[in-house]
Amino acid sequence: MSDTNSPYTYADAGVSIDAGNALVKAIAPLAKATARPGATSELGGFGGFFDPKAAGYKDPLLVAANDGVGTKLKLAIEYDRHDSVGIDLVAMCVNDLIVQGAEPLFFLDYFATGKLENGVATRVVAGIADGCKQAGCALIGGETAEMPGMYSEGDYDLAGFCVGAVERGEQLTGEKVARGDVLLGLASSGVHSNGYSLVRRLATDKGWKLDRPAMFDSDRLLIDALIEPTRIYVASLLPVIRDGLVHGLAHITGGGLLENLPRILPKGAHAHVDADLWDQPRLMAFLQTQGHIEPAEMARTFNCGIGMVLAVAENDVEAVTERLEAAGETVCRVGAIAEGDRGCTVHGSRGTWSATEEWEATHLG
Repeated sequence: MSDTNSPYTYADAGVSIDAGNALVKAIAPLAKATARPGATSELGGFGGFFDPKAAGYKDPLLVAANDGVGTKLKLAIEYDRHDSVGIDLVAMCVNDLIVQGAEPLFFLDYFATGKLENGVATRVVAGIADGCKQAGCALIGGETAEMPGMYSEGDYDLAGFCVGAVERGEQLTGEKVARGDVLLGLASSGVHSNGYSLVRRLATDKGWKLDRPAMFDSDRLLIDALIEPTRIYVASLLPVIRDGLVHGLAHITGGGLLENLPRILPKGAHAHVDADLWDQPRLMAFLQTQGHIEPAEMARTFNCGIGMVLAVAENDVEAVTERLEAAGETVCRVGAIAEGDRGCTVHGSRGTWSATEEWEATHLG
């Protein structure tokens, strides 16, 4: 029993100021490596500055997005895969900006834990810096919170905040999406960062051995297939957006194809997706088979192999496809826009599933 008359310190309560200072010193070079025009990426102040004029903008609209990684973090923590979840954090934010036509400019992160383990935190922030470099945005600040009693031992949580810009009049709002537009899908890199509560439930109920080779890919451990970071589409999409070749963009996150495509459609437009036009990734087929997941549930829960969908004019399909493939994307035609109630229908050899504006008001509102 401690002497109640002895002087108390913050460290006695479980918070180490020295560890926090050491972490800032360790991650400063990581942030500095993300510097870009408009930002110096120096850490240590009370806030971060960004100069849109220095970034080349004349009359910018600012666009902001924030997100987290969700329960995918539980897999990262349990299997010591801390190096890539920072990429997920950035991806979930910057992919939401690019669909507005906005270039990501700067990023801030929030890392919260019960007890700061600098080795883990540095690996996470290194992933964030990697994601920022992929997206072309600067990591200009963040917050590390050590909160004893709030988190179990070894647990941590992440949140990210990103601001982008687009010249006034060049933003993507879905207004240009029209009947006859072709839907092009960009391949995902895996499960991305949605649906992991279901993935983890399956892993527990089915007794998966995540540290062994995957049943669908003997060259990879199952945990590595599941933890694959979310693909960042910014660098490949920004040039074709700025050339006016994209009418609308949908980031396929929670809600899948069914619930994300309607978000970019104007009144009177309906997205028709043909699920037979692309091969379901083996990982997705594995999840569906293991969980006996109905096709409609798959289309609402997972990206099903498509991480981003573009609406483009028929005449521009070939040029857009060639440019995106040259930038490293896997592109396939997945459907088209027709007249109808604002919504989406996914159909294929295994059935037809729809989400309309009326359905969304009932289920999402």
